[in-house]
Amino acid sequence: MRKRQAWLAAGLLLAMPGCAQRSGAQTNDAARRPMTFADMMQMRRLGDIDVSPDGKWVLFSASDVSLEKNTVTSRLWVVPVSGGQEKQLLDWAASRGRFSPDGRQILFESARDGGEQIWLAEFDGVTGTLGEPHELTHLSTGTDNATWSPDGKHILFTSEVYPECSAASGTGVAPSGSDEDACDKKKDDAVAQSKVKAKIFTHLLYRHWNAFTDDHRSHLFLVSVEDGSFRDLNPGDTHDIPPFSLGEPDGWAFSPDGREVAYEEKKVEEPALSTSVAIYTLALFDAAGKPVIGAQPVKISTSAGGNFTPRYSPDGKWMAWRMQERAGYESDRFRLVVYSRATHAIKEVLPNFDRWVDEEAWGPDSKVIYFSAGDRGEEPIYRVAPDNTQITTLEWNGAFGDLHLTPDGKLLVANRMTVAQPGEVAVLHLDEQQPGEILETKVVNGRKKVWPGNMPVVETQATHLNDALLAQLDMPKMESFWFPSVGGVQVQGFLIKPPGFDPQKKYPVKFLIHGGPQGEWGDSWSYRWNPELFAANGYVVVMINPGGSVGYGQAFIDRVNGDWGGKPYIDLMRGLDYAEQHYPFIDKNRECALGASYGGYMADWILGHTDRFKCIVTHDGMFNTESAYGTTDELWFNEWEFKGTPWTNRALYRAWSPMLSETNFKTPTLVVHSQLDYRLDVSEGFQLFDTLQRMKVPSKMLYFPDEGHFVLKPQNARLWYKTVNDWVDEWTKTRE
Repeated sequence: MRKRQAWLAAGLLLAMPGCAQRSGAQTNDAARRPMTFADMMQMRRLGDIDVSPDGKWVLFSASDVSLEKNTVTSRLWVVPVSGGQEKQLLDWAASRGRFSPDGRQILFESARDGGEQIWLAEFDGVTGTLGEPHELTHLSTGTDNATWSPDGKHILFTSEVYPECSAASGTGVAPSGSDEDACDKKKDDAVAQSKVKAKIFTHLLYRHWNAFTDDHRSHLFLVSVEDGSFRDLNPGDTHDIPPFSLGEPDGWAFSPDGREVAYEEKKVEEPALSTSVAIYTLALFDAAGKPVIGAQPVKISTSAGGNFTPRYSPDGKWMAWRMQERAGYESDRFRLVVYSRATHAIKEVLPNFDRWVDEEAWGPDSKVIYFSAGDRGEEPIYRVAPDNTQITTLEWNGAFGDLHLTPDGKLLVANRMTVAQPGEVAVLHLDEQQPGEILETKVVNGRKKVWPGNMPVVETQATHLNDALLAQLDMPKMESFWFPSVGGVQVQGFLIKPPGFDPQKKYPVKFLIHGGPQGEWGDSWSYRWNPELFAANGYVVVMINPGGSVGYGQAFIDRVNGDWGGKPYIDLMRGLDYAEQHYPFIDKNRECALGASYGGYMADWILGHTDRFKCIVTHDGMFNTESAYGTTDELWFNEWEFKGTPWTNRALYRAWSPMLSETNFKTPTLVVHSQLDYRLDVSEGFQLFDTLQRMKVPSKMLYFPDEGHFVLKPQNARLWYKTVNDWVDEWTKTRE
């Protein structure tokens, strides 16, 4: 169930002394009002970012929501790195803007004339404006993930194609790009025109995430900027390159001289059973700049687990990536490693750093690596030299991602968000240290501790996408607390008070349970489960990071393996006990538990193991562990978490199956599930709802025929929030 955007790690909102002030519209606190769903839909959503080669401009995409049209539309924007007024570059939908190496052009992707294609436009670095765009590619299968080559003569991209259309002929020569595309189009047309829509499966992973897989595979392509000619870099390959991910950083990169590309590939016999992803390199051009035709990929990673986000050092001597050791475990520790291109040796940079490295970026001098990693509810930015394990923390509060260094190495540009602010472009001035105390006091395992190696730097905010709206809203600060649980392990929780809080009143509680189980709550913005919005209509929101949560060390993550309803459940209940005991404004007789994915599983588990809640909301949860195994897509997940298959370890599957406690079900429950959720099949929701109805437990089911694991369409999201909040109100407010 764990599907995690690395740069969206959640965390705790703390105030750092000396942080730069954010400018924007100011409103008196007394005039602020609670946030509404409509407010959240008005917020402009920051997408991916890029920095110009001269370090003066930030190019970014930002999405606007139209509830009326039920759409989310991405457009391109630019803003000076030094800050100023954001400028929209195009009035039509576009995304993934990237500066050319000389800064004179940008590429972007747009479906303006049909399928998604690569477009080019001249960029004026003085005025920050675009010339007339023109379409570079015209593939029937569309394009994605466009990336400039270092010399600006080519663009790397991915496309979903039929491997047989790109396979080498009897002469050993692969077809031209245009011939391959003609073959792809012919096959796609035949499928579209066929009256038979049946499918025949001969392998696992026949459906994945929210769609049935077919005969297409993702391949890397290289297109000439001069004439638009292109070639498939993976002819005949029957695996996806790169493998499927949800918002992870790019899984490919050019070498600095442009003669080689590195990429991720999951080249295994049965992808549904394996988490093994390897790093490969592929020669593109020889020393004279001529294309290398027929080059074979070379595997350079050695671990049995996953290997992700290859990044060449600017001097070309090294490559860094994130490595996992254990095979079959998607939540093993993500380690930072460097690979010597001369000796082929692989070295772990931070063997004692017990956190997940989520994203890495080389400094321009190739002597340091900047990276983000979740830590106790935050997603800080760190710096380390590959030959020195001393880590420097550059910025602590908030969730940082999409890291970019300016060419002079003086600025780091990133996406920064907090629980009370959606993503904005932040600029860290690496050569300007914050005044005041250098060593920072933090809470570690419930105790205050001076954290060594911390060097707060000056941070400014380049964009102000939602300042005017946020200035109108009452967004209470998030508080943190720690408590002891099983074995004396310290567990962290968070609390948000309702807007207009009155300490003399008693408030009902929304007890939120995160998914994963290798997920977390904390200082990160979300449009799907927004803690500030949940608090806005008069609730105290309590969130616990139980065993399995990330940001507390790998042993804490592993604590959930094989023990889904055990210690994590105790962590959650003890956390709520602690909140009830230490926050007198909590009305413990009016509490509702809400969770999705693993949180939905835990909501189902709570349903059969305690009557302390007035109501439950369970979204896309696992109800029957045995049937969930037979209907999920990524079997490696269930086999790791439950230590085998239902026929090799049936006792463990049944030990943690919420279904087998159905005679204890009493709490009014709202069930939410979606037809296109192939991580946790909709049948799990139907089984639970049918059981509740037969047991005469007050219950309701919200079913989405057109959503997957996440509810993403704006009008569906509006219905989701209304139905969920109405259900909680019904059982905690109208029945006081």
